[in-house]
Amino acid sequence: MPTTTPRQNTLARPAELRGVGLHTGAEVLLRLVPAPVNTGIVFRRTDLDGSPEVPAHVSHVVGTELGTSIGLGEARIHTVEHLLAAMVVRQIDNAYVEVSGEEVPAADGSARPFDELLAECGREEQDAPARFLTVDEAFSLSAKGGAEYVVAPSPDQRVSATIEFDHPLIGRQFGSFRVDAERFPGDVLAARTFCFARDVDAMRGRGLAMGGSQENAVVLSETGLVEGTELRFADEFVRHKALDIVGDLALVGARLRAHVVAERPGHLGNVALAKELVARAERKALARPILNIEQIMQYLPHRYPFLLVDRVVEFEERKRIVGLKNVTINEPFFQGHFPGRPVMPGVMIIEAMAQVGGLLVLENVEGLEDKVIYFLGLDNVRWRRPVTPGDQIRFEVELVQVRGATVKMRGVGTVDGQLCAEAEMMARVVDR
Repeated sequence: MPTTTPRQNTLARPAELRGVGLHTGAEVLLRLVPAPVNTGIVFRRTDLDGSPEVPAHVSHVVGTELGTSIGLGEARIHTVEHLLAAMVVRQIDNAYVEVSGEEVPAADGSARPFDELLAECGREEQDAPARFLTVDEAFSLSAKGGAEYVVAPSPDQRVSATIEFDHPLIGRQFGSFRVDAERFPGDVLAARTFCFARDVDAMRGRGLAMGGSQENAVVLSETGLVEGTELRFADEFVRHKALDIVGDLALVGARLRAHVVAERPGHLGNVALAKELVARAERKALARPILNIEQIMQYLPHRYPFLLVDRVVEFEERKRIVGLKNVTINEPFFQGHFPGRPVMPGVMIIEAMAQVGGLLVLENVEGLEDKVIYFLGLDNVRWRRPVTPGDQIRFEVELVQVRGATVKMRGVGTVDGQLCAEAEMMARVVDR
């Protein structure tokens, strides 16, 4: 079915880069690998048993000191922001990032080597709509550490940053950039991280900057640059701060449509803003349902205990739909399905997904009161994580094909941004 909706992208082929971690000083192998639709960017610690995974999402941030670190369980990955910024510019939605240690290589201190690595990988379009986080109204945020942010609606992603340091090469600098593949790589991704020579010993005393050198950072003396260091731009410092903002905000888990204006930004403030963006998007989805439960019951014949859709929060006619299922301990199936450790049955998850898909199809059916939708088949069904009481499942279902009264759909369910189930479904609308 033809569509102008932007599609998700993954890598066309794997590629790898070896280097030293900026803070750990340890040599590490980074390998980028293609991933299925709706995977997101997922880091894998290949040096640990079982290669544990850490999704690149703000809910998994575990540190923001001189870089952004994510973690889940015992797995930690430090300094992820430069690679993520390059992913944003290349519009890579789904990829596995395999790391043989606890930090992404520093490369040259910028995101340019990662952009070059992604160019080597190539990009492959996938058959699923891209996910966007869109800001509808302006807001401001004051973060710890003195960072200030204003976020405004924008048809694309833009970042403007102001910094001020008491140093003759920096002073007060401002830069404003559109996050695109044309100019952003050369204008911003090439800007390197920077530090003051007077701070190096103190950082290393805290176990930081162990791999730092003039090869991967701009090092400033009291009056200029240490010998052997040259700037790529006169305002390389503010450009690198803009790079960090884009990389940290990639942790919202979607393509961002907003103009972010930052004063004295840092990783702590950037991550606070990412959390605020996600929280606002979730509140908007809950507060403004397109269909509430009463309206859903007008479309679906199901009733308690088999009505498994609570709200519809997004809808594109004859394209896609997003519905929510709030899972509570009062669900009747928990009485007999692993009652000592309640887990929602997989078939019920798929049934809830199918009901959301049914709403997408039935919305355009004339004489709705005389019609019903029956599901004819399921393909490529996968369950990725257990669903337990207290979870909210976000089902996104896309219409793939329509032939007369028969339709094909593809659906995914996520909990807190993590994939829990996916399936391809075929259904037919018939008379009651």
